[in-house]
Amino acid sequence: MFNDPLRAICDDPLERKWIWISLVLAVVMGGLLGFYAVASNLNPPSNVETIDSSRLHLTQEFAEDNLGVKNQPDGSLRVTLVAARYGFYPQHIEVPADTPVTFRIASADVLHGVHVPFTNMTTMIVPGYISEVQTRFPRTGEFSLLCNEYCGLGHDSMWSRLVVVPKSAGGASS
Repeated sequence: MFNDPLRAICDDPLERKWIWISLVLAVVMGGLLGFYAVASNLNPPSNVETIDSSRLHLTQEFAEDNLGVKNQPDGSLRVTLVAARYGFYPQHIEVPADTPVTFRIASADVLHGVHVPFTNMTTMIVPGYISEVQTRFPRTGEFSLLCNEYCGLGHDSMWSRLVVVPKSAGGASS
């Protein structure tokens, strides 16, 4: 007969049955998540660039004059942002629809996150590292860049505005 190892901690057979059901479900769910991660080729971010957050404003790329949207030679755009208590800088970003966009974001102080609702643009912004996300926005409209990691008392007012304009409206502006 089956020697139930849970008998040492629980006398009630019904309770032991539900503990076993819970454990089996947890193992099955973990297996499904692992299978999905392998099958979908999900990996942690591979762009690992470090930066000194205390000297962020003195660096070439993240200096105040270099923030915003820049056209790249291949026709894509690069958006350089700084996340700091309690905002994203610059506060207004405009990009054309259906254009490859690379966001490069650094934190000046604490852990932040950025999320653009109703799009696939989301990432964590860890102090000391540069976060890079590549995406495109297929439809026009106004979107908010929201902080999705609690960063302090002013967290709820941390935002920036992303405007996706028709591709014919064209160029980069910040």
